[in-house]
Amino acid sequence: TYTLADGYVPEPELLGIIKTNGIDASDRDNVINIRNWPVYGMYQPDAIANFTVNGQRYLITANEGDSRDYSGFSEEARGKDVNSNYSGDVKDKLKDNLQLGRLTITTSVPGGDYSQPYVFGTRSFSIWNAMTGAQVYDSGSELEVRTAAVFPTNFNSTNDENNFDNRSDNKGPEPEGVATGEIDGRMYAFVGLERIGGLMVYDITDPTAATFVQYVNNRDFSGSAVGPDSGPEIVRFLSKQESPNGQPMVILSNEITGTVSLWSLKK
Repeated sequence: TYTLADGYVPEPELLGIIKTNGIDASDRDNVINIRNWPVYGMYQPDAIANFTVNGQRYLITANEGDSRDYSGFSEEARGKDVNSNYSGDVKDKLKDNLQLGRLTITTSVPGGDYSQPYVFGTRSFSIWNAMTGAQVYDSGSELEVRTAAVFPTNFNSTNDENNFDNRSDNKGPEPEGVATGEIDGRMYAFVGLERIGGLMVYDITDPTAATFVQYVNNRDFSGSAVGPDSGPEIVRFLSKQESPNGQPMVILSNEITGTVSLWSLKK
């Protein structure tokens, strides 16, 4: 059982891009390069949770993204392989492996819109008004920015190998699981990142202005072995009434290492 420690604040130069909708789009440029590329992200949640604030119900989605990739049909392509479908500056960027050439995009574009390529997922989590369907908050590039600040030499690592920049071309940290829970009158969201691993914690008491609390990750990148925990798949919140130690707790199931990690929540 691990206790959530103080949150990590990114370096000042990273703070300016937290609220953008940027991504790092290439696994071949060998740098952390989160910026506003001319691409569209498709909201394709894996896990969805719901919570209520002041009588209003909200949905929170972990926008991992996924493609249809079957023997009879596959929509995945590298940007450089379909750049001829586009024009102008976008087409030039799609030719370049250091820009959008390596980016995994869909060939089945919504509405036949070839103005910009569409990628799977948004590398973010979102909050939606459950009654109207309106989006009231999106984390933008913050998940990618904050993991870069904590693990700059293993940024966008995959989950079964300790590497650098491996997943930048394909869904980045992959927000996979999400749970919500109330602690001492405040509502929190807990978002698991399938690739680089760990748990993002946000205060969502005001659903329109979610605030970062901290990022924790029980993964050791110092050697060749992956673990102790890697590949968060499912996130569950236990209230203090449900918890075995009388403290609120978050449980992560880790697909790659086959482990379950328990995080005790303390103020």
